[in-house]
Amino acid sequence: MTDTGEIDRIDRNIVAALARDGRLSMSELAQAVGLSRTPVQARVQRLERDGFIRGYAAIVDRERMGEGHVAFVQVTLSDTRSAALDAFNRAVIAVPEIEQCHMIAASFDYLLKVRTRDIAAYRRVLGERISALPHVEHTSTFVAMETVKDH
Repeated sequence: MTDTGEIDRIDRNIVAALARDGRLSMSELAQAVGLSRTPVQARVQRLERDGFIRGYAAIVDRERMGEGHVAFVQVTLSDTRSAALDAFNRAVIAVPEIEQCHMIAASFDYLLKVRTRDIAAYRRVLGERISALPHVEHTSTFVAMETVKDH
């Protein structure tokens, strides 16, 4: 790794292997990238410390967990000055049904991925939580009919 924070080919291979399977042991990871366990462990620790690896998570079957309804919501704000954007961003974090939130360069300001049990639960989240977020002026909903690719 260079002083500018770039990562080398081996670091990229480590990240790719862990992205495929975050439960790899250090020995398995070392074998996959062609190094011994100790230098791989040091690289993983550095990649975690420097923020290239932000964490590890289980991939959950949301449908089996009763959260199979996915909607994408375009949000237009009434105010896009920094303070308004910051207020919206902070408030979005507190809504557990909002799985993802992206600021968009388009005719609207944000795109939200919202996951709920069903359309009735989504309607409640939209009406009581999303519409009440700071500076929300307008929303448009697009309901996912099928997930073709999720990773």
